[in-house]
Amino acid sequence: MSSRIENVSIVGMGALGLMYGSVLADALGLDAVSFVMDEERIARYKDETYTVNGRPVKFKLVSEKEARPADLLMVAVKYPSLSRALETMKNAIDGHTVVMSVMNGISTEEIIRDHFSHERFIYTVPQGMDAQKYGSTLTFTKMGALHIGVKEGGDKEALDAVIQLFERAGMPYILEEDIIRRMWIKFMLNVGINQVCMAYNETYAVTDKDNEAHRTLIAAMREVEVLAQAEGIPLNEKDLNFCLDLERTLDPDATPSMGQDRINRKPSEVELFAGTVIALAEKHGIEVPANRYLRSLVKEIEKEYV
Repeated sequence: MSSRIENVSIVGMGALGLMYGSVLADALGLDAVSFVMDEERIARYKDETYTVNGRPVKFKLVSEKEARPADLLMVAVKYPSLSRALETMKNAIDGHTVVMSVMNGISTEEIIRDHFSHERFIYTVPQGMDAQKYGSTLTFTKMGALHIGVKEGGDKEALDAVIQLFERAGMPYILEEDIIRRMWIKFMLNVGINQVCMAYNETYAVTDKDNEAHRTLIAAMREVEVLAQAEGIPLNEKDLNFCLDLERTLDPDATPSMGQDRINRKPSEVELFAGTVIALAEKHGIEVPANRYLRSLVKEIEKEYV
């Protein structure tokens, strides 16, 4: 089984898919990086030229029916689109394919892995970026890093292949000894910043404000901290402050993905964030009023357009 990654397929042409796709295409060539999608999207995007921080890029688009197994498959869709994406990616994966998901949450890896009974899986946490995509235009001031790792007993050969690819491409990454804890830290951050920015129509600047939105942000994150501890994941206030400090390094006028969902009038990942928190809270008998409140606010906003 070859360990060198020579081609990459990406499912999901949002901000992260475009950002990582552009880096990999620079290293491997445009022909080696393809975006796999259904026929409707092919027709919609086939003549589109995207701009990444002002640079025009024409990406290779492949129909899900014509896709072939890739060396690396990157899943970069939003949670509401995951069920359909599982169908889209089925021809792009076989036993040799290394799969990594840059999706949010703490459960999407298992959903994909179990659906395909696939073991060549790299756990991935994108963190520290401020990418924003509106239409065909992607902008970012911070690319952040991909935190990567495998569970105990995971495929180290696949992990080494991804590290070699990232080294060749100049992709910022951090190798994690405890990738699951890192996933929970990112989850705590998203539960706060993503939901608050959408519910209150805020930007990353909310981390330095003294208002209801900021107080709700902290409360929602602390609820995740308590739940993580109940699940055996040792999150603490130091992790919470790390998240806040990280957000302060981002463009204060930018907004995360759920804030962009409100602007673009698209379904959000509220069920991936507050929905997961509420389900875990009920499992452990823990109160999570901040996340219940945020979920209700987001649902009211979505009623206007979903």
